[in-house]
Amino acid sequence: MPTKGLFSQSACLLTDGRTTIDQVKRALDREGYPALKEVSGAEDWCISGPSIVLEYLPEVNGFVSVDVVNHPWPDAMGDPKSDPTTFAAWGTSNFGPFAFPGGLSRACQNAWGWDDATKAVDAHRGFIRFRMSYAFGLPKNAPCLPKDYDPRAEVNFLSELVLAAFRAPGVLCYFNPNGEVLLDYAGFRNMWNGCVEQDQVPLPLWMNVRFYNLNDEFGLMDTVGNDQLDIKDVEAFFPNSEYDPNDVANYLRNVTLYLLDAEREIKSDEAFDGPGETNLSWIVQCLDNGLISPPRHVLRLCPKTARRQIDKAIARAAK
Repeated sequence: MPTKGLFSQSACLLTDGRTTIDQVKRALDREGYPALKEVSGAEDWCISGPSIVLEYLPEVNGFVSVDVVNHPWPDAMGDPKSDPTTFAAWGTSNFGPFAFPGGLSRACQNAWGWDDATKAVDAHRGFIRFRMSYAFGLPKNAPCLPKDYDPRAEVNFLSELVLAAFRAPGVLCYFNPNGEVLLDYAGFRNMWNGCVEQDQVPLPLWMNVRFYNLNDEFGLMDTVGNDQLDIKDVEAFFPNSEYDPNDVANYLRNVTLYLLDAEREIKSDEAFDGPGETNLSWIVQCLDNGLISPPRHVLRLCPKTARRQIDKAIARAAK
C-alpha cells in the first residue's frame, strides 16, 4: 500500500506546456512565497523539471520543491518493460505519495460541478508539480517525517501555493493526483476562501467523493485521498431507493472529519450512525482495500438491514 516517504504531500497544476519556472517563481513571489534557490532540471523529466525550492518549516528541514514539466501527465505511470523510467519514478513517489495509474482519468469522471474538466485535461501539455519533503539532503536512514508532524497544516500551505501559482501564464486547472481532484481557478479559490472563513479543513480540494451504481438496487459512494491526512478512506453502500446521493456525499465528509478528531481506532462490526441519522443503524468494516481503485485502506459502511444483500452484490461486482 502506498505510504509517505521522500514526499509527504503533493499537488499539480496542469498547463498548456508553455509555462516556465521563471513565470511560476514570479507568481509565487508576488504572493509572499520567495524562492530559496533554483535548481536545474534533472536529466529525466519524471524526476524533476527546472525547479525552485520554498521554505515550509526549515527548523525541521521542511521544504517544497516546485518544478515545471512541459510533458503531459503520465496517467499510465509507466510500465516495467515498455516505460521503466516513468514506472520507477512513480514507484519512488515522484508523482505523489498516493498517486496511482489512471488517477487523472478517474478525476475527469468524477469532476462534479465542472463541465469543462475533460476539455481542460485534453488541452494540457505540461504540469507544475508541488512536492513537500522533510528529507531533502538528509542521511539515507533519517526519519522521513518530523516528530510533531501535522498533515493538515501541510495541505493548507500547499493550497496557498497552488492559489498563488494559478496566476502563472498557461495554467489550465488544478489536479491533485493523491485525491484525484480536478478544479478550475474559480472552483479552487471559492472553496479555499469558504474554508478559510469558516476555519474548516479544505477537504474538497484534496479528497474526492465518487458515486457508482453497484447494481440496479444499490449505490456506492466513496472518498479517495484521505491518506493525505493519515486517515482511512470511507465507502458507503446503500439502497438507492432510500438515500439521496447528496446526503451520502455530505455523510462521507462528516465521517472523514470525525476520523480526523477521533481519539481511538474504529473497529469492524461497530454500530455507526447513517446519513442524517442518530440511531446507530449502520455498521462498519475495516478493510485493507476498497472496491474501486486506487488501492487504499477503507472503512466500509452500510445499513445493518441491507448488509447481507450488499455483501452479495459486492462479491458479484468483485468478480
